[in-house]
Order: sequence, then C-alpha cells, then structure tokens
Amino acid sequence: MDWNYRLATISVAFFILICSNAYGQISELGFGIGGLTYTGDLQRGYRLANNRPAATAFFRTNLSDESSIRVGLTMGSLQDSDYNPLDPFATARAADFSIFLFEASTVFEYHFLDFRQNSYQRWTPYLFGGIGLFGFSGEGRRSAEFSNIQATLPFGAGVKYILNPLLIIGLEFGPRKTFFDYVDNVSEGNFVNKNFQYGNKEDNDVYYFLGITLTYSFYKIPCPYPNSFKRSSG
Repeated sequence: MDWNYRLATISVAFFILICSNAYGQISELGFGIGGLTYTGDLQRGYRLANNRPAATAFFRTNLSDESSIRVGLTMGSLQDSDYNPLDPFATARAADFSIFLFEASTVFEYHFLDFRQNSYQRWTPYLFGGIGLFGFSGEGRRSAEFSNIQATLPFGAGVKYILNPLLIIGLEFGPRKTFFDYVDNVSEGNFVNKNFQYGNKEDNDVYYFLGITLTYSFYKIPCPYPNSFKRSSG
C-alpha cells in the first residue's frame, strides 16, 4: 500500500467526519487568492518573486474556539527555470518547467487567541497541518515514468482578523512537503552521457502557497418545536 492510497483513504475519512459533525457547529465558506512557488533542483531557496497566480476555496468547521478542521481545494500555475543557474552544471542543463497544479487537502487548525468570544480580541495567529493529494499537468512531462497524482503534507501558519460577525479576513503561508522529485521534471540523470539533466534525487521537491483569504460564517441555530410551546404554556 503506497503513500498515495493511504493518504487518499485518510482524506475521505476526514471529510466524512467533518460532514457528520458540521450540524450545530460554526462553519465557514472561504475563498482566497495568492501565489504558488517551489524549491527543488532548479531553485534551492524560497523566492517571493517566483510566485505565480493561484486561488483556493475551502469549507471550515470550527470544533471549538481554539480548533477547526478545513477541507480545501487549491490550484494555480507553477514554473521556474535555470535562468539564474545555481552552478556550472545548471548552466549547461538550462532546464525549465511550467505546470498547472491542483491540490485537495484536509488540515487541522489551532488558534492561539480567543478571538471569537472576546469582543476586545478581534484577531489571532494560528498554525495548521494535515494531509492531501496534488495533481499536475504541463508540456513535456515524462508522464510514463510516474503518476501525475502524488501525496503531500500541507502545514504552515497564518493570521485571522474578524471584520464583522460574519466575515473574517486572513493571511496564510503554507509549505507543502512532497514525496516526489519530479515537480520540476528534473531528478536523477545519466552521468555517463554527461547530459546534465539531473539533480539531487534524494531531495524531494516542496511547493508553497501564500495568499489572502475571506470567509463567510454561518450558524445552525436550533429552533424549538411547536409542541414544546404547548407543554411549557400548559
């Protein structure tokens, strides 16, 4: 049983758990815009300038004032190149990639401050972590060598601010750890032929989402049945 199958099974279980417990909870529907970038064989460190347009949509169930579970979809473009080569090998390699990436994930969030019940505290920082799957497509992909659907572990941090009782704005940064080294289409190569189309096969690629979100909160308020009025009035 590989990582993709295990995480897909766990993701479905989490989704069922959220849906079964959503009744009576404070829930939120949210959207966001931002950027995707990555680190790997073409880019070693995070660079804000490398972000490409991305968007996200999610459903969040607040289990308590401190914690919540979120199911989300994120998509956008991801690209990089040896335009600024890391070393002479990268200069000779002259590689590049451009893909469209789609992610489905389930994460747990922890809020540090009581920003819902305390009228003087309208914001909170938070951490999140979870599981997910991502897929991608693009020109020149060596799709015969691997699956275009892979496992990922999203995690990160953010901050939320209550605009009013129904609207919350947020800023979030989240790396996505993968178990995969072909996001950039570069990994191990043929050293004998000196084709330079290789990288570090022991160092899996990581991609990142940075974005601004806006959520709408809705509440399930229990209403008394007509018979309860009769009993109480009688």
